Amino acid sequence: MKNKTLAAWLAFVGGPLGLHRFYLHGLGDTLGWFLPIPTALGLYGIQRVQQFGQDDQLSWALIPLLGFTIAACALVAILYGLSSPEKWNARFNPQSAREAAPGSTNWFTVAAIAVSLMVGAAVLMASLAYSFQHYFEYQIEEARKISQ
Repeated sequence: MKNKTLAAWLAFVGGPLGLHRFYLHGLGDTLGWFLPIPTALGLYGIQRVQQFGQDDQLSWALIPLLGFTIAACALVAILYGLSSPEKWNARFNPQSAREAAPGSTNWFTVAAIAVSLMVGAAVLMASLAYSFQHYFEYQIEEARKISQ
């Protein structure tokens, strides 16, 4: 029996590592194995910023990958939490009754939805702001080089 609340929290907390995919679809899930790749690339971008400073062009291309992965996993947590018990049990617990307890919504599910919404929106906005700021700074610097 796959629990909706647990799946929502796994998507929020361990989503960038694919934990929710492994919980729901097993270890053979291809997307679950690919999710850590953009997460690792984003962490590598953070490491490059610490090593080379904020002017490193590769880092401002890599860091948003981490942010977008976290935001996408937060969205998945919201979708899991908002699914109806009938839809959840039909999809992930087909052998159980339509109103079985693993598909029900409780306060822990609502908390997962609220936290995912707050953190996911903040991370998405920060990732967009970071990447656009550095992109436009790079464009201005290149325009200065051309004009001289």
